Amino acid sequence: MQVSPTDPAARSRRARSAHEVREATAAGIYGIIVSAAVLASSHAPTAMTTAVAVLVTLGVYWAGERYARILAERIHEGHRPRWQTVRTQLTSGWEMITASLLPLGVLLVTRLLGTTLRTAVLAALGCSTVLLCLAGWRIGRYGRLSALEKVLSSAIAGLFGITMIALKAWLH
Repeated sequence: MQVSPTDPAARSRRARSAHEVREATAAGIYGIIVSAAVLASSHAPTAMTTAVAVLVTLGVYWAGERYARILAERIHEGHRPRWQTVRTQLTSGWEMITASLLPLGVLLVTRLLGTTLRTAVLAALGCSTVLLCLAGWRIGRYGRLSALEKVLSSAIAGLFGITMIALKAWLH
């Protein structure tokens, strides 16, 4: 069965899908920034403890965001959220946590390879910065920005990571 491009249900599915992709992208970027902030400010004695601190912090941020969204619906809709809303909130936004897995992998692997904890954290922060730059570039590409705008988008995203590297150097 062929679906018409003017079919309202098909348009709604495409719009919902585009919205979900935007939300996932934003959650991933936010997760990388939060995990970089924890990496930069952590005084944990080991790489594993640092990684756990990052994951627990991201878990708290994820749960807090989901809780706030459910409460906001209650406040603005004037009734208890439907089970579908609660289920949707509890099964989305995980990119906030999963986006940090590559930098945490870099942290653990570089430490296992014998680098100091400080060097391993800096390597993880470097990885986070590259991921942020790539996210900025991807946003620019899919946002149909000009080449200069893509570079600017990538640079602004990367500045978050560079700021965390500077914070790490300043704090320690």
